[in-house]
Amino acid sequence: MVNFTLNGRETTFDGDPDTPLLWVIRDAERLTGTKYGCGIAQCGACTVHVDGMTARSCITPISALEGSSVTTIEAIDGPEAKAVQAAWSAIDVPQCGYCQSGQIMSAVSLLQFNPAPSDDDIDGAMVGNICRCATYKRIRQAIHDAAKTLEG
Repeated sequence: MVNFTLNGRETTFDGDPDTPLLWVIRDAERLTGTKYGCGIAQCGACTVHVDGMTARSCITPISALEGSSVTTIEAIDGPEAKAVQAAWSAIDVPQCGYCQSGQIMSAVSLLQFNPAPSDDDIDGAMVGNICRCATYKRIRQAIHDAAKTLEG
């Protein structure tokens, strides 16, 4: 049995301890904003925050989360999240949208740790997030716009 906090709610999972967090989120908890992409932590579609840090939920076994706090796209909040969401919408970042929850989770984390990122900082933080529609320039611009919003 694994006890952890999911989106601010105490949660218990009593299934197979090797179950990836992604499947606990999607199947057991019915939160479908976190996406399955590759299953090997290479695409970033499954990105969540675990204790404030980005994590690939497709390879994170639920057994590693005892006592941890997990935040998914459904509950991301705070000034960085609001700024990122507004910038994403303002410049119409997504095309198909499949990767966007992972992109947003990574962008929010970046701005929480680096409120004024350079292009290189953004590229480094977002490198593990693949967008098959190739909206990388808009993603980078949205992160810069969100950072500017947070300045003032």
